[in-house]
Amino acid sequence: MGMKKEYILAGGTIMLWGMMPPFTKLLLSGLSNAKTVFISSMIAFIFMAVLNLACGNLKRFLQYRPKDYVKMIALGFMGKFLYSVLYFYGLSGLAAGDACIINYLWPVMTVVFSCLWLGERFTWRKSMAIFASFSGVVLVASKGSMEGLLSGNLRGIVSCVAAAVCYGAFNVLNKKENRDQFVSMTVYFFSAALFSGIWFLAEGESIALTGSQTAGIIWLGVFMDAAAFLMWALALQNGDTAKLSNFAYITPFMAVLYSALFLNEPVDRYSVIGLLLIMGGIFVQMGGSERGASLFKRKRIA
Repeated sequence: MGMKKEYILAGGTIMLWGMMPPFTKLLLSGLSNAKTVFISSMIAFIFMAVLNLACGNLKRFLQYRPKDYVKMIALGFMGKFLYSVLYFYGLSGLAAGDACIINYLWPVMTVVFSCLWLGERFTWRKSMAIFASFSGVVLVASKGSMEGLLSGNLRGIVSCVAAAVCYGAFNVLNKKENRDQFVSMTVYFFSAALFSGIWFLAEGESIALTGSQTAGIIWLGVFMDAAAFLMWALALQNGDTAKLSNFAYITPFMAVLYSALFLNEPVDRYSVIGLLLIMGGIFVQMGGSERGASLFKRKRIA
């Protein structure tokens, strides 16, 4: 018997998420942050809207009140718009692999916010996880010395950490609200397109794109954002959620590999050790709490 469909979907999702850092970095070499976030978010929103229309999901949107949509737009501002702006800024100034590694603080930040907002206990496992993960970030950022930290791109590092904080908070609030994910993600992409559109118009940039930029940003919006979410949601719906959710943690390893292959970025020992520390921190806390681990079973934005 062939491989189960859910594992094919999960594997495809991880490949797309792993491609996102180097692919986005290439786009940002010729496009501004505002333009990239706006156009890719608009494309993702249109894709999700058409998908919901084709699947007959419009009735799902009627079950929510205006105040629910205000909350979803606010969550979209933080979890899609602000996260993307911060992460893309970090990507433009750091090696794509390093930016992705630092960004993978988000699972640990999810633990922190779940303790603050969901009333979960702060255990020794969680404290060890936080210490290990932040140690990994410091190692990646400093390359093993204080001189390396001071001479590096501090704004890019802080931006990636801030993006992880935003996504950790978003992940907990999204879980707490527990709304239909097809409705929520459509509104989140709309929110990102709305706020980035305001920013883009304020910058007064031209909407014009080259042929390769058009193809690239369509690929980013449709496949790496919207389709990746859809594939991940279908995989979780049809398979063992606990097993499949662990696939998400392959993403930074794939990002480092793709960055080395396509951008010729060197993979130094500090990045590898830092990545292992961050992943170790994640698995330490996952091993101690099934409830805490369940927070990571939602969709991930690379």
